[in-house]
Amino acid sequence: MAKYIEMIRIRFLMMLAYRTNYYSGILIYSINIGAYYFLWSAIYGDKGTIQGLSVLQMTTYIAVAWMARAFYFNNIDREIATEIKEGKVAVELIRPYHYLRMKMMQALGEGIFRLLFFSVPGMVIVSLFFPLEFSSSITTWLWFFVSIVFSFIINTQINLLAGVTTFFLFNNDGLIRAKRVVIDLFSGLLLPISFYPVWAQDVMSFFPFQAISYIPSMIFTEGFQGSEIVQAILVQGIWSLVLILPVQFLWVLAKKQLIVQGG
Repeated sequence: MAKYIEMIRIRFLMMLAYRTNYYSGILIYSINIGAYYFLWSAIYGDKGTIQGLSVLQMTTYIAVAWMARAFYFNNIDREIATEIKEGKVAVELIRPYHYLRMKMMQALGEGIFRLLFFSVPGMVIVSLFFPLEFSSSITTWLWFFVSIVFSFIINTQINLLAGVTTFFLFNNDGLIRAKRVVIDLFSGLLLPISFYPVWAQDVMSFFPFQAISYIPSMIFTEGFQGSEIVQAILVQGIWSLVLILPVQFLWVLAKKQLIVQGG
């Protein structure tokens, strides 16, 4: 376990060396949040609530969704694809650690950096310009923290799946780009799941995407209450376990399929 903890530390320090990029990222995310704030303010008009969310809750939802994305987002799918294309994966596979676990720990190191230097200061800055509602309940904050940890696990597992497919497709850039669009659209980042038609909500309930952004954002804005929170966390926990199966299955096949293209 010590070697994986060291990987978290190394990735964190590597991100710290290039932290200027993330300061500019805060500005970009703030502009995105501002654009959505004015859009939803116009949509709400004189309406008190839409689908159970007030305009203040919606503004908070948007801000939390984007800032939480900074924590769970990572590029390990592209990193895996690049290492396979360049032949570096052959060296990685003979090193004394599990390749996929190593990638997950690197992603965690990056996520911790983003949380401390992107999400937290970003939320402070955004709250100075736009009306946000922060819960005073410690329980809500604890549930939210648990939820974004599951968000990270689920999103990372999906990224591992996308990355490992490079062993079979050799060039999956299109798949990776499509995956990001699908996650942003169906995770609740751009639009809360409750705003979709009922039939669409029913279809999306069979996929893990809403467990990435929608659930933690609804917990933070207190759109979920009591047993709804427990149910939502349980859904995230189930998906975290379920996604282990296809990741491990593909990984076993991938190691047999390995063809080094470069190196």
